[in-house]
Amino acid sequence: MRKIGYTLVIVISGFLIVANPLTDQYMSLALNESISVSKVDDPLLIEIKEQAKTFEVPAKDAVIDKVWKAIPGLNGLKVDVNASYKKMKKDGSFDKEKLVFTEVKPKIHLEDLEPSPIYKGHPDKPMVSLLINVAWGNEYLPKMLETLKKHNVKATFFLEGRWTQNNPDLAKMIVAAGHEIGNHSYTHPDLKVASDQKTKEEIVKTNEVIEATTEQKVKWFAPPSGSYRNKTVDIASGQGLLTVMWTVDTIDWQKPSPETIINRVVNKVENGSMVLMHPTESTANALDRMIVGIKDKDLQIGTVTSLLSEERIGSHEKQKK
Repeated sequence: MRKIGYTLVIVISGFLIVANPLTDQYMSLALNESISVSKVDDPLLIEIKEQAKTFEVPAKDAVIDKVWKAIPGLNGLKVDVNASYKKMKKDGSFDKEKLVFTEVKPKIHLEDLEPSPIYKGHPDKPMVSLLINVAWGNEYLPKMLETLKKHNVKATFFLEGRWTQNNPDLAKMIVAAGHEIGNHSYTHPDLKVASDQKTKEEIVKTNEVIEATTEQKVKWFAPPSGSYRNKTVDIASGQGLLTVMWTVDTIDWQKPSPETIINRVVNKVENGSMVLMHPTESTANALDRMIVGIKDKDLQIGTVTSLLSEERIGSHEKQKK
């Protein structure tokens, strides 16, 4: 009987030890520790760590350039050693094509800079943005929207407030097509000579009209005719808007031939370019071939928000090169 009692005590004690969550935790830690030790000694892991430094790219801070004014930052690249190891572990050999990267943000962002106009995106980012200022040219907008849709391109339309109020359906059509909306003042005045109060009224009223009409919150401001003074930029900043200019001008208001516009744009665009245009007959007829020409230069086309963001585009290896 005493033997049976001892046996039961041993069995119960054994069960309690095995079922004890502390035991499970200990076993798990021991197992993970043994795996970690084996990984530390793994030649593949050692090689990945050694090679990682040669593939990493430092982040670029946003800066104010003497010529181009505000330039956005660009994320850097860092090798995710553990994720890369998991991808290469099966073959047991180092393969740079299987490296896994994470993006590293810069320390200084566009919003950290003092108010300054933006003429282009980061020169290492292979993207271009189309800026379409709208205060007239209603008859050419549908064709331009159709062309943009054909090429799956999103542009940023800077709408005059008065135009938006008079053409709510067209404004909504632009938003429904997935394009971005910016502020282009209310009555298209020369803001270089306008008073501070007039400038603020133009910006605030346009924001209100655009948001009421399209339900889109605006964050970019394009001064009419590119005319501004430093105070203009400060006032826009006070309303939560960054001031956008352009890198390449189609000069389409002079009614050049479509071929002239295409050559003017395609020959000049490069990483970070912002291309200014309007809804004119020349631009409507040039847009299709212009987009093809830009893409043939291995440049993506995105909104101002996409272009000026710090996110990298394309494969990480291509970006490094």
